[in-house]
Amino acid sequence: MSRRNRAVPTLVRVTACAAVGALALTACGSGAQGGSSGSVKVGLITKTDTNPFFVKMKEGAEQAAKDSGVELVSAAGKFDGDNAGQVTAIENMVNSGVKGILITPNDSKAIVPALEKARAKGVLVIALDSPTEPQDATDALFATDNVKAGELIGRYARAAMAGKQAKIATLDLAPGVAVGVQRHEGFLKGFGVPEGDPSVVCMQDTGGDQAKGQTAMENCLQKAPDINVVYTINEPAALGAYTALKAKGLEKKVLVVSVDGGCTGTKAVQEGKIAATSQQYPLKMASLGVKAVADFAKDGKKASGYTDTGVTLITDRTQSGVDAKDTAYGLENCWG
Repeated sequence: MSRRNRAVPTLVRVTACAAVGALALTACGSGAQGGSSGSVKVGLITKTDTNPFFVKMKEGAEQAAKDSGVELVSAAGKFDGDNAGQVTAIENMVNSGVKGILITPNDSKAIVPALEKARAKGVLVIALDSPTEPQDATDALFATDNVKAGELIGRYARAAMAGKQAKIATLDLAPGVAVGVQRHEGFLKGFGVPEGDPSVVCMQDTGGDQAKGQTAMENCLQKAPDINVVYTINEPAALGAYTALKAKGLEKKVLVVSVDGGCTGTKAVQEGKIAATSQQYPLKMASLGVKAVADFAKDGKKASGYTDTGVTLITDRTQSGVDAKDTAYGLENCWG
């Protein structure tokens, strides 16, 4: 990620809490009197405060904080990729006395020095959704198995093609971002083709953005008009791809698969715009993370290693040999 921002992170307002100054972190806790200095503080830092995935994650953290009787302090980057904003948030949270920090890193590598400083001061650090590089730069990781998420839709796409010659476009995230790399690798594994296989006729980065997904699909169609399978990093990119395909009259001829399982994306599966998606569960990630910090505050035992928070293939067009749930299930468990 080459974009930089020197501003402090966007501040996330937590329900029933009042902001205490333009540059302050916002905080809320069950039983806390406006943020009592004696309460256990848990920090949550998301990539942004606008993506529905992270909105749902914050909701999960808020509820878990109330249930655990701890105070939640939250912040977010101004945009996806804002590492500087997340570094500032970490520093502010450590100075405010948090017991633990939950973070979805915008830059898996660049965030590591700031996390190491926090851990050196006794703060429990847990990554949510996206691992750091190296993964052991945090005490623990609560996340979707992104390789498995990619593999599920890869296996589905392979079965749906039923032996037809595949012409694949991959609409990825961005270079070096772990979650994007893992999903891409998982898709290829599930489809049964190695990296560099000639059946992959186009690869484009989208940043997970719908408009960029549309542009990427347009570029791929110019390069290879006979594309018949499209893998996308997430559902906004998938919907962008669908728009480009529809403009060419190809929306019923090209198989589009994705990852995330947000409500908008799941509805797109129900409507036939996306054939299948791998649904993940951000609320569960945050809930487990808050509980882990609360337990650490009680007994000093640190969470460690990787906890898989689950993934489910969602589709109404099932394929033999590929386990899946329908969109009714997906809509009951979606986010956003």
